[in-house]
Amino acid sequence: MSPDITLGQRTQTPPPNHLMTEEKWITRFIFLESVAGVPGMVAGMLRHLKSIRRMRRDNGWIETLLEEAYNERMHLLTFLKLAEPGPTMRLMVLGAQWVFFSGFSLAYLISPQICHRFVGYLEEEAVITYSKAIHDLENGHLPGWKSLQAPEMAIKYWQMPEGQRCMHSLLLYLRAGEAKHRDVNHALGNLDQNTDPNPFAAGVRVQVQSVARSAGVASNAGKW
Repeated sequence: MSPDITLGQRTQTPPPNHLMTEEKWITRFIFLESVAGVPGMVAGMLRHLKSIRRMRRDNGWIETLLEEAYNERMHLLTFLKLAEPGPTMRLMVLGAQWVFFSGFSLAYLISPQICHRFVGYLEEEAVITYSKAIHDLENGHLPGWKSLQAPEMAIKYWQMPEGQRCMHSLLLYLRAGEAKHRDVNHALGNLDQNTDPNPFAAGVRVQVQSVARSAGVASNAGKW
């Protein structure tokens, strides 16, 4: 989710007194990641209920949507290891989550295709947001993060290798996750919501890999 959209801050070069600090970045990430986990959960829940109601399989969509929600929640829990939000922030999260959950649920019932497209654009803004934080860190504007190690939970979740467990590496992992969510939602937005299978489902990936391997064997055999 993008703070640039949510907070209406699209200025190219902020004035010096509005430069982002480590604390401001963490606060922004916590608020936005607490909302970012809503779309996947809402979509997965509604498709789950639809599958039960119609007594038909969902073509693998639910798995990917819930996986997205879980991943966004891990983003949030990672930042919560770095800072503890106060009562005001918790109240803001409660209000934002209630409003967004209600609005997105209604919108998904009306047009899931548009919702996936909408989330795809939001995730693109999230990629830009993380890129800005990485840029600040690389240019020495966030000295408190220069030697800060990623939380142990994040190291285990992303299986971060030795030598790549600093805050900079963590932000790269988080940005890559948002980029994946962007691509997945844009792809889902292109599909028929009722009949097309989810190309990102585990079963479909296995089938595609099997076909690819078979094609490779056949191609090599043809050369000989």
